[in-house]
Amino acid sequence: MLFRADDLAAIRRGELTVAFRRWRRPTVRAGGTLQTSAGLLAIDSVERIAPEAVTEVDAARAGFPDRAALFAALRPEGDLYRIAFHLAGPDPRIALRERAALERGEREAIAARLARLDAASRHGPWTAATLAAIAADPGRRAGDLATALGRERLPFKADVRKLKALGLTESLPTGYRLSPRGEAFLRET
Repeated sequence: MLFRADDLAAIRRGELTVAFRRWRRPTVRAGGTLQTSAGLLAIDSVERIAPEAVTEVDAARAGFPDRAALFAALRPEGDLYRIAFHLAGPDPRIALRERAALERGEREAIAARLARLDAASRHGPWTAATLAAIAADPGRRAGDLATALGRERLPFKADVRKLKALGLTESLPTGYRLSPRGEAFLRET
């Protein structure tokens, strides 16, 4: 479940507590969490609803001036879902990526996870080359990095998110850079 940058700022301020999505089936569930750059969201409820059940108050809680604006922003196909959530705390990846000193056995655990990502990849091993490319040129556009690595942009970005989940990279306004944890891992590898 993705949010626009303005929505993420409103989530941080506690102004946005509901989202609407059209899905074939929900991608989040009540009781679960969702990591966003605004922080960790706790999913309070996910309910399929009829379009006419959406109120003006719902639209405002979702960050829209009215129902019409909300429906204009939704994709046309799929069942309509109302997702209620609250900010449960900071993004745990932030604390992870800021740890510059790897604890005992951590380098091996990261290396094993990267090996599993490489083994599961349809396009072959990619983790070492991606980390090296980001280290060599922080802030370089994702599309440029992907092209330099012979990859398509969207699958490349999905792979970089896997590195981010391990605390090895962080997103910049344009491109990426290695986190302190990522730098420590490369130094010890």
